Amino acid sequence: MRKEKKTTPKGKKTSAPKSKQRSISKKQRKEIEQNILAFLDNNPKRAFNYKQISSALDLRSPDERAVVFDALDLLEMSGFIEQIENGKFRSLIPDTIPDETESKVGKTFVGILEIKEHYSFLNVERKYLEHDILIPMRGLNGAKNNQKCVAKITEWKDANRNPVGEIVAVLGNVGDNNAEMHAILAEFGLPYSYPKEVEDAAEQISDVIPASEIASREDFRDTITFTIDPKNAKDFDDALSFRELGNGSYEIGVHIADVSYYVEEGSIIDDEAYNRATSVYLVDRTIPMLPEKLCNNLCSLRPDEDRLAYSVIFTMNDDAEVKESRIVRTVIRSDRRLAYEDAQTVIENQDNSDPVNIAILKLNSLAQKLRDERFANGSIAFERVETAFQIDEKGKPLSVYFKESKEANKLIEEFMLLANRTVATRIGKPGHGAKPKTFVYRVHDVPNPDKLDAFSKFIARFGYRFKPLGKNSEVSFAINRLLDEVQGKREQNLIETLAVRSMAKALYTTTNIGHYGLAFDFYTHFTSPIRRYPDLMVHRLLTRYLFKKGRSVPQEDYEEKCQHSSDMEQLAANAERASIKYKQVEFMQDHIGEVYDGVISGVTEWGIYVELNENKCEGMVPLRTIKGDYFVFDEKNFCVIGTRTKKRYQLGDPMTVKVSKADLIKKQLDFETI
Repeated sequence: MRKEKKTTPKGKKTSAPKSKQRSISKKQRKEIEQNILAFLDNNPKRAFNYKQISSALDLRSPDERAVVFDALDLLEMSGFIEQIENGKFRSLIPDTIPDETESKVGKTFVGILEIKEHYSFLNVERKYLEHDILIPMRGLNGAKNNQKCVAKITEWKDANRNPVGEIVAVLGNVGDNNAEMHAILAEFGLPYSYPKEVEDAAEQISDVIPASEIASREDFRDTITFTIDPKNAKDFDDALSFRELGNGSYEIGVHIADVSYYVEEGSIIDDEAYNRATSVYLVDRTIPMLPEKLCNNLCSLRPDEDRLAYSVIFTMNDDAEVKESRIVRTVIRSDRRLAYEDAQTVIENQDNSDPVNIAILKLNSLAQKLRDERFANGSIAFERVETAFQIDEKGKPLSVYFKESKEANKLIEEFMLLANRTVATRIGKPGHGAKPKTFVYRVHDVPNPDKLDAFSKFIARFGYRFKPLGKNSEVSFAINRLLDEVQGKREQNLIETLAVRSMAKALYTTTNIGHYGLAFDFYTHFTSPIRRYPDLMVHRLLTRYLFKKGRSVPQEDYEEKCQHSSDMEQLAANAERASIKYKQVEFMQDHIGEVYDGVISGVTEWGIYVELNENKCEGMVPLRTIKGDYFVFDEKNFCVIGTRTKKRYQLGDPMTVKVSKADLIKKQLDFETI
């Protein structure tokens, strides 16, 4: 008989196959689970991903592979199998695989150090580890009492007793902004510093562009070119150029930093970039994918400096129709660096006082037409409110504000989407009966009908009608109508959030299924190689296929890289959310006892989550603190109900609360009902 064990999630998920899973019976699902167990038991020393397992069991259809994906999650949660890395699973047979305690030896955890007279403990959050880690005095390595530290488990012989470990990194004092941000990164297994040897390698790269390299590229240095980015940005990885051709035609260039020229595949810099896979954006800082010399200097498209770029050049008419496009390697020289606010002022004032402003006004007009066409084809208008903080020099949040996407933001967005779409179509749809070569796509699957049905039933409580029937494009139009209808309503943020959750997640893969949310048949990420590794892969593949006429790369190798990139993207997003949550709690520390109006954003068996209207901070009202009744959770109806009074607290209901507690260690706000 198998010994069931609890396993700690690794933080990495496999990429789900594309299926509605409706043709598989419960009996077949059970058989698939049993076959997976038997296969892994027979190969106890190896780990496999869901595609390898599906192939080994001859499960070829999308429906069957989707069941394999779900079964692996279930078997892992039940303690029968273990996920080790990159979505790979192996058997947990008691006699051949180390038990839970041994499997954690060598792993690191973040916590607060508590030093006693003869021993010390690293107090770890219970969601990560049930036991605190015993730290012998010889294992302190200079750490002091009440500091945030990272410890490695070195020994754990008895699951009923504390593991033994040693401090491997001191992050700083509890409450110190740098220490807390580094702790968030460490919790998600993300780096918080850059290896010196990688920075040293970057410093060795020459600042001088060889004349031979410039001669081999199209020269756009005399064409009006500019960048538009956030006002605090330093890494400018995209620029636009503009030239009138006459007869109502325009040449528009989307120029992207040519990182692939400076970062050689397989180099120490490339290895570090691949491991990170993405830059991480916390509330108060950016943890870059590339060393500073590259991301903020050599590759950044700074004004009045010659820069190498990978470009998509469009010939367009006044109706924003693309008459011709080409993908080329270029040398550019930006004339101006604008913040979004600067470009927005030009647009609002219709300021045509110089050539750059004239270009911005025309590009904005074209971008609006591209946007209209995109929505006419079924693109979904997800534009969530983004919370941001004004912080002081020590990282303390002084105020909360909301970022609004205006015309200047949408101008850049539309031309980046057009470039990404054009690149993906060029490789994915070669024409003349040619077989597409292996490529990196950014895909977004169609929504799960069951999730849409649940979403439809929920929003009906607010008086909204949404019938997820018909073709995919019809569903998109219905979602857009709904999103328009909730604009300005108190339930807007809640319904937008739930609408996003009813969608599939976008991810990277070599298997193109299109991008449902954008209504594109082909889509990739080409426009941000400074901060995303998939974009760098795309640039290299373009060079191989278009300029070197090389053969197709192995699909399996690139699928693994895509999966890794998707996993790291999710980890980075989780860390970003954690940093926002921390700053929200820190901000609300100065508002204990104050009363706010909010909306119920979540209900669970232990509490009611409320999002405050004024600042979007979210906290919880523990059910045990609501006086006068005993409340139970009704999962089906998204509410909690009083057993005596039958009083109901429903997801989406307005609620007035008082801030009662702000716990920075747990990143948790507690509210009381008013």
